[in-house]
Amino acid sequence: MTTQGHCLCGETGWVYQGTPKWACYCHCDDCRRNCAAPVVAWLGVPIEHFRWVGQAPKMFESSKGVLRYFCETCGSPMGFEADHYPGGMHLYAASLDDPEDFKPTFHVNYESKLPWLQINDDLPKYEGTLLKAPDDLRDYSR
Repeated sequence: MTTQGHCLCGETGWVYQGTPKWACYCHCDDCRRNCAAPVVAWLGVPIEHFRWVGQAPKMFESSKGVLRYFCETCGSPMGFEADHYPGGMHLYAASLDDPEDFKPTFHVNYESKLPWLQINDDLPKYEGTLLKAPDDLRDYSR
């Protein structure tokens, strides 16, 4: 299975071969501020089958060991890579070529949810980061 995505202007894109490891919503302040959105949707993929296409993204180290990738031309957020998620690339679901096919399966950092955002789904809601989710969601070698 090939999964692809791109930025607003189309200059920066990505391709992933295989099935994404997971799909979720994140409510943390860093993700919200990076995207200027009340919640951010992500998919996680093993980096060994992932590559950037087109113009290489710019990187911003938002904290030690955390890289956030974005298009240099239009500024669209594209991805997230962190030392504490070795072997994984986290991609913004809104950058998918076909975002309507995205199906999140859980929430992370739910304790940080904005109080005015109403969530009415039955998905699991983890307090804290993906590091607090089940092992099979964090281990990109499986």
